[in-house]
Amino acid sequence: MMGKQIQKNKNKEKGGKLGNGLKKAPMIELFACVNPLDYRYYGRDKIFEKAKHYLSEDARIRYQLKVECAVVKTLAAYKKCSWEIAKEVEEACGKVSTQEVYEEEDRIKHDIRALVNNIRKNVSDEAKPFVHFSLTSFDVIDTANALRFKEAVDALILPSLKELEKTLIELALREKDTVQIGRTHGQHAEPITFGFAISEYVSRLGNRIQSIEEAKKNLRGKISGAVGAYNASSLMFDLPTEFESNVLMELDLGVGTHSTQIVEPEYMLDLMHSVVSALGVIANLADDMRHLQRSEIGEVGEPFSADQVGSSTMPQKRNPINFENVKSFWKEFMPRMMTRYMDQISEHQRDLTNSASSRFIPEIMLAIVLSADRLNKIMKKLTVDKANMQNNFNKAKGMIIAEPLYILLASHGHPDAHEHVRKLTLEAQKTGKPLHELAISDESLKPYLEKMTPGQTEIIKNPEKYTGLSAEKAEQVCLYWKERLNL
Repeated sequence: MMGKQIQKNKNKEKGGKLGNGLKKAPMIELFACVNPLDYRYYGRDKIFEKAKHYLSEDARIRYQLKVECAVVKTLAAYKKCSWEIAKEVEEACGKVSTQEVYEEEDRIKHDIRALVNNIRKNVSDEAKPFVHFSLTSFDVIDTANALRFKEAVDALILPSLKELEKTLIELALREKDTVQIGRTHGQHAEPITFGFAISEYVSRLGNRIQSIEEAKKNLRGKISGAVGAYNASSLMFDLPTEFESNVLMELDLGVGTHSTQIVEPEYMLDLMHSVVSALGVIANLADDMRHLQRSEIGEVGEPFSADQVGSSTMPQKRNPINFENVKSFWKEFMPRMMTRYMDQISEHQRDLTNSASSRFIPEIMLAIVLSADRLNKIMKKLTVDKANMQNNFNKAKGMIIAEPLYILLASHGHPDAHEHVRKLTLEAQKTGKPLHELAISDESLKPYLEKMTPGQTEIIKNPEKYTGLSAEKAEQVCLYWKERLNL
């Protein structure tokens, strides 16, 4: 066949092996791809070799073959067929290639039956009846997807996110005492520390990692037939639900409390929500770092290699391209969550409106791995400009004490402390005098200022001391998640 000859010619070209004996496409073929994940972000990256085992089309076929094998093994355990037949089917599954399945699908126009036909052609007549025995297509498809995505989370997503979490913990602890001006609404607010700012993302990412782990554990499979009522399997088994449980136990998957032709979609939906919301946390961190790299702020910087070019026309530029890339990935993949929610709806026992859209789930999983790995590399080598942090802090230094001043005045009995301090800030802005000097020289405030402790007076004079529990909280958060995630 022409398709086989083309594949033979491709296999002669330089490239790494894929699953089922196929070869990695040479670079010239890579650039013929339409999807930028393939030709720009994935195909040229080392993640290709890891991710292909779970997220590729080869992987999709291989996991479906695992389900078919698990069914025949369970049939043998129930003495519906011999163990020799189970072994024969297992060996046949090892011979099936994605290329052959697609060629057969082109002929008969059905993907799972094409898979089944390719298994059957490699077994004896005695074994043929037990291939795909009592199954419907989505017994295989949904169960295989649950298994491969569960294993993809363990092999790809969680390691990447935990590596990033570990990097953030190290950065937050290192910078826990580095004073930084806090910002709300894009304006200078109260003092914090840079470590405290990073520990926010330690906490948020830690929670998302836990959510992904829980959703992964909750993925389910099914072996319940065309409408989920065990019509076919009940012809052969007194307890078809027990048979289903044993098949899924072979695959280390749980059984849902109910299924139609498909597994209840909420299990996969919960996993996708956790993944996409984790991508949102990563994008938020990248966006914060990108803004801190602005010329007028300049508190952090991406590492920049000696040969790296920032602009095609401005040689001096050092653009935050990696932070921007992560946010751009989020912009592309976050809206896809709407498609996942739309796939939650299926008419009666099932329709086909998710048949194309669900095939894009691996791209979402790949997106978070690529984003986490990219951000981890940058955060590991992040430049923290402490001098610029201090300069930016000093710009707001004169007004920072407005909050502690008004709170302390109120605590010592001033009847309208907020309004009094507000007027003092206006005077400070008008005259250019430091706010604390205006407060000290204000005769009406002396009775209240005299009641302050030395520590309270020190904060009024030195705003750097007004960081609250920033350092302590940063350390507390980091140690909690380090222990919780066993990092």
